[in-house]
Amino acid sequence: MTEVSSLTGRLLVATPALADPNFDRAVVLLLDHDEEGSLGVVLNRPTPVDVGDILEGWADLAGEPGVVFQGGPVSLDSALGVAVIPGGTGADGAPLGWRRVHGAIGLVDLEAPPELLASALGSLRIFAGYAGWGPGQLEDELADGAWYVVESEPGDVSSPAPERLWREVLRRQRSELAMVATYPDDPSLN
Repeated sequence: MTEVSSLTGRLLVATPALADPNFDRAVVLLLDHDEEGSLGVVLNRPTPVDVGDILEGWADLAGEPGVVFQGGPVSLDSALGVAVIPGGTGADGAPLGWRRVHGAIGLVDLEAPPELLASALGSLRIFAGYAGWGPGQLEDELADGAWYVVESEPGDVSSPAPERLWREVLRRQRSELAMVATYPDDPSLN
C-alpha cells in the first residue's frame, strides 16, 4: 500500500472513466495528503474573473492568464495562492509569506503584503475553492481507478495554456499513460 504522506506534491490526473463533472479531465495538485484526508487544487479550470477583481494587490504577480482558477468544488468563497519560488528554497531560503508544499511549489499567505514575495516569485496562481477528500476517500477513488497519480513539475502550476494541461501531463509520462493523452473528448463521436 502507498504511504499516505507520499502523495503530497503529486498530481492526480482524472481518468477518462471518472464520471464526476467537477473533475472531468482535471489535473489536481495535492497540497496535503495524510491520514486525516487530502486537499488539492484543480490546475486547469480558469474562470473569467480577473485576479485584480478580488485580490488587487496580487494581480501584477499572477501569471498568465491573470485570472482566478476554480480550485475545486469546496469553499468557492475562499482563495488559495500557489506559487513557485525558483532556487533558494532551502529551509532558510524560503521567503516570508510562503510555505513549501513540495520542492519549489508552496502556498502563499494572501493576507501578507504582496511585496514580501514579489522579488522571489517565479509564478503565482490564485484559486477559488479547493478539492477535498475525507480520511480514506481518495484512496478508495484511487483503488476504483478514478485517478492516475503522477509526478508534478513546477511549470504545471503556471501553465500558460491550462486547457491543454491534462493532455500535456499525460503525454510526458514514460508509460502507457502517454497514450491516454490521445483519448477523444467524446468517444461516441469516434
